[in-house]
Amino acid sequence: MSMAQQAEPALGRPSASGPQRTDGRTARRPLALRLLARPEVGVFLGAAAVLVFFLIVAPSVRQGSSMATILYQSSTIGIMALPVALLMIGGEFDLSAGVAVITSALTAAMLSYQLTLNVWTGVIVALVVSLAIGFFNGWMVVRTGLPSFLITLGTFLILQGVNLAVTKLVTGNVATDDISDMDGFDQARKVFASSFDVGGVQVKITVVWWLVYAAIATWVLLRTKYGNWVFAVGGNKESARAVGVPVAFTKISLFMLVGFGAWFIGMHQLFSFNTVQSGEGVGQELIYIAAAVIGGCLLTGGAGSAIGPVFGAFMFGMVNQGIVYAGWNPDWFKAFLGVMLLGAVLINLWVQRTATRR
Repeated sequence: MSMAQQAEPALGRPSASGPQRTDGRTARRPLALRLLARPEVGVFLGAAAVLVFFLIVAPSVRQGSSMATILYQSSTIGIMALPVALLMIGGEFDLSAGVAVITSALTAAMLSYQLTLNVWTGVIVALVVSLAIGFFNGWMVVRTGLPSFLITLGTFLILQGVNLAVTKLVTGNVATDDISDMDGFDQARKVFASSFDVGGVQVKITVVWWLVYAAIATWVLLRTKYGNWVFAVGGNKESARAVGVPVAFTKISLFMLVGFGAWFIGMHQLFSFNTVQSGEGVGQELIYIAAAVIGGCLLTGGAGSAIGPVFGAFMFGMVNQGIVYAGWNPDWFKAFLGVMLLGAVLINLWVQRTATRR
């Protein structure tokens, strides 16, 4: 026997005396543990449990119209939770997302009404403003190196004050004027706030947009180079920069995606109610972040999915409307959400530890 043959490792080679031996590093984990390692599995089980619970305690939930309302509530949260989740995977937060929705709606409403323009002009300008807010947040984070929590907290306060002050200055009131009789309103309403019939049940168009955006976000994260960049900058931006990932572009674009989501929900609110209250939106950013966290996005960045926040938003919509259908005091809604958030975080932690245990 030659020296080369004697030096050849025997571990992992088939042996005539018995089956192949493997250590813990090479053993393939069971399918159940590999499924549990997926961030969206835990929230899916939680969403299913919440649905079953309310189907039992609130029989009216079983009606098609009730489920359509629940899906509508979920979609208005879920559309914003998706870009917020992508931003969190990229390692950042945006506390201005809630008031940015109102800023977008106020811009479109006041510009169209005060200048007597086609409402689509206001819609386009509002999109530019929303993207500019996202760009500003991202640019400040990249340029200064300060935590996005501080940057977007400042933006939150600025927008909250500007929303109220400018609305009072322009309209003399805390709300915008009714734009339902203006040119282009009906067409814009069809895009952002219409309904369609499914088996005799009216379903809001936002449900469709929500699922479409979720599919696009999932494809981007799992099948594109940009998705790899998002995970990379969220995991370790210095290592990502060292291997050629455009960190500044990725982070700024993620903030701009949040701006796009704020614009879309702002337009939905405007064309649903024809007018906008300037003081709304405060606190909604926490709902969006909570839906993303419940959906499996880590606060430290670098991990998560686009499907998880879909189920997270559905849980919020289910609880929001389920409490009403069950006849409970709606004052308990926020307390219920807090318990649900803590429970989801603990369950996700337990699931991940179980999945990675050898």
